[in-house]
Amino acid sequence: MWVMEGHSVISSEVLARYAADAAAEVAGVHTKQRRGARVSGGEVEVHIVIDYGANIPHVAAQVQQHVTDYLARMADMRPTVVNVVVDDVQRT
Repeated sequence: MWVMEGHSVISSEVLARYAADAAAEVAGVHTKQRRGARVSGGEVEVHIVIDYGANIPHVAAQVQQHVTDYLARMADMRPTVVNVVVDDVQRT
């Protein structure tokens, strides 16, 4: 078996893109108006637009969970906190 020494680093920009993509997969997040995300250390901040009529606290909690699971699966990152900022509410 061949083993290589070293490590890999995933930039905060890539992690932020993953977080934004994960948020867009949650039902109730308005996908036609994508907002951004940022990652600093173990903290993730995701900006979203919610579909009109969606339960905002429920959607935000689902975004937090999905972003956490997605980053763990795709980048082996386990955020210490995921802050969800609802920037707007839009009709679908």
